[in-house]
Amino acid sequence: MSTLPSLWPLIGIGIVVIGFALRANPLAVVVAAAFGSGLGAGLSVPEVVAALGKAFHQNRYVSVPWITLPVIGLMERAGLQEQAAALISRTRAATTSRILLIYLGFRQITAALGLTQIAGHAQTVRPLLAPMTEAAATRDNPTISEDGRNKVKAMAAATDNVGIFFGEDIFLAIASILLIKGFLESAGIIVQPLQLSVWAIPTALAAFAVHGGRLLRMKP
Repeated sequence: MSTLPSLWPLIGIGIVVIGFALRANPLAVVVAAAFGSGLGAGLSVPEVVAALGKAFHQNRYVSVPWITLPVIGLMERAGLQEQAAALISRTRAATTSRILLIYLGFRQITAALGLTQIAGHAQTVRPLLAPMTEAAATRDNPTISEDGRNKVKAMAAATDNVGIFFGEDIFLAIASILLIKGFLESAGIIVQPLQLSVWAIPTALAAFAVHGGRLLRMKP
């Protein structure tokens, strides 16, 4: 009779949920979650520190997108946000919902092809998408409140999250697919990455339909 795997390593998830609910420092929350999961899995403190160092070393390429931030900053200083907003203000067909719906499709498709770094909060949402959607909302509703503006900007950020989260799993060489494969194999379930990618397609389509419906119903 096989025994169920220990659930103590999942304590890190609880730490993340509680930490973010309390609005604690994100870096401290993530580190605490890593230690919680590591200790729950039976590792010693030195082993947890060693695992964190190894993961950072192996994934140091993740910091490469930060190189683009100075370029984005210079473009914003030169008026990138203002030009994007002015363009949308002159385009009556470009409503807030339509802009976000198009971006959602673009984000999901590119993520499904493995192009996860060509868009994002720092590269696209803040300098382009948020100003464009805010300009469209202001044009269509000149009396929009500050809460309405914040709602539009929040929805722009949420649209990027939904697109990347449900699109990237279709690409079989993404880290999340390998993580799912490893977790299932630890429970004795053998699957191939291609199988996981194929079954991610209906989920991505459902996410597009649900979030797309929210976008079309959105009234800033």
